[in-house]
Amino acid sequence: MDRPRLGFVGAGVVGTVMAKALARGGYEVVAVTSRSPARRDALADALPNRPAVRVPQAVADLADLVFLTVSDDAIVPVAEGIRWRPGTCAVHASGVAGAELLASVRAQRVDAGVFHPLQTFATADQAERNLPGSTIGIEASSGPWLEALRAMANAVGGTPRVISGDRAIYHASAVFASNYLVALLDAASSLWAQLGLSREDGLESLLPLVRGTLENLASVGLPDALTGPIARGDVGPIERHIAALRSVAPDLLPLYKQLALRAIPIARAKGRLSQETAARIATILDRADEGGCP
Repeated sequence: MDRPRLGFVGAGVVGTVMAKALARGGYEVVAVTSRSPARRDALADALPNRPAVRVPQAVADLADLVFLTVSDDAIVPVAEGIRWRPGTCAVHASGVAGAELLASVRAQRVDAGVFHPLQTFATADQAERNLPGSTIGIEASSGPWLEALRAMANAVGGTPRVISGDRAIYHASAVFASNYLVALLDAASSLWAQLGLSREDGLESLLPLVRGTLENLASVGLPDALTGPIARGDVGPIERHIAALRSVAPDLLPLYKQLALRAIPIARAKGRLSQETAARIATILDRADEGGCP
């Protein structure tokens, strides 16, 4: 298959980043549109030939492959509102659902798929820097279009992976790794108020530790990247953590307990935590919600 001409319905952060990245990768973007004329025009101005059009139908009329980079809730109604040309393909960029969202497209005998960059999109500039090296979760209803999506993932510096099974599990995994990491750091940095410092001080101090942990995960993987008292089988610090949290941040104690219990089998797999000490730590954690000394 020759390189398809691309169109984008939706010019938010994801659509903007993907359109620009694919254009840099040698793909022709022939049409972009958005509910926001300002976003549409800003994206068009960043691409060769300023390919702004007014309505989604115009994108489908011009492009061989249409990216529906709209909100998850808008994917189905937008797809249903388009008359699709035979021989073309529509893809969405949702992580939580598969090509079944585009049943109305396939009913018109048009191929459908998914092209989901497994990356955080807080801002367009940062996402553009983060995109190279990211996994791109792909799916397509035909082999030729699957290979086309694989080629596009490679063109933006990504690693294509065909995602099968329940994509909600795939997306939940991503939420654990990204969104809930933010929630964990919110919890961690909030404790710095007990040290006479601000949450901002805490976050600034913790980020190098987080980066070091991520580097360890990249270099030595699981379970060897796990460090700290559970990995060492060091019971005393865990008891002191529980007592301190019970005193000043009891709302964080259940979270600490659940994460610590999750860390025990990782530590056992690493090889430094004995079965006896693991059982002792688990007992301490099981009693963490009780009053008194752990």
